[in-house]
Amino acid sequence: MAILSPEQHKLVSDAVGKAELTTSGEIVPVLAEQSDGYSDIAMVYCAAVSFTVMSAFALLPLPFLELWDNLIGGWGSEWTTGDTASMTIALGLIAFVVTWLVMLVPAIRFALVPGPVKTARVHEHAIRHFKVGAERRTHGRTGVLLYLSMHEHRAEIVADQPIAEKVNAEVWGEAMADMLVEIRKGCIAEGIAAGVRDVGQVLSEHFPRAEDDQNELPDRLIEL
Repeated sequence: MAILSPEQHKLVSDAVGKAELTTSGEIVPVLAEQSDGYSDIAMVYCAAVSFTVMSAFALLPLPFLELWDNLIGGWGSEWTTGDTASMTIALGLIAFVVTWLVMLVPAIRFALVPGPVKTARVHEHAIRHFKVGAERRTHGRTGVLLYLSMHEHRAEIVADQPIAEKVNAEVWGEAMADMLVEIRKGCIAEGIAAGVRDVGQVLSEHFPRAEDDQNELPDRLIEL
């Protein structure tokens, strides 16, 4: 399901076309629903819970064994070492499966992913998409990717090397701030358009448009 409507896509695309009128730079806005499924993080939680439950049983086995005896009739039984080991494994497996089922709920999984992990995954995904869709795709290597990941609530600006050498990261931070002001209001398209305008102003200062400049990348929003 698309995040933005055709009208909102046009708003961003128009902003890209207007921003590129004064610069040789090429701006590529990308909107992603999420940057990663975080299945590896879910597995870590499952393993941690499973190990914790097995450790608790190994440390205090009697309460677990008494509960089990009560559930199957209450007569009690002699637990051999093999029986205890089997119970340990069974409890670990049950804890693993239950935790995995809980982690299948997207809202819970995303809430449990540490912030630094989300930031790193969004950055990695932005870099990967930039290398495929924008890096060295222009004559003067003047491509800039503006990447927004909705579920992680994070954004990235990635630029070709010639641009990165001239523009400090703090400058992109200002463009990011203007974009996020609108996005926090729920105005996603307007926020991306604001970011595009700011990026265009920065590029026009360092990479003004030449008379023979040609549009080398499509002026449109890419929605993943």
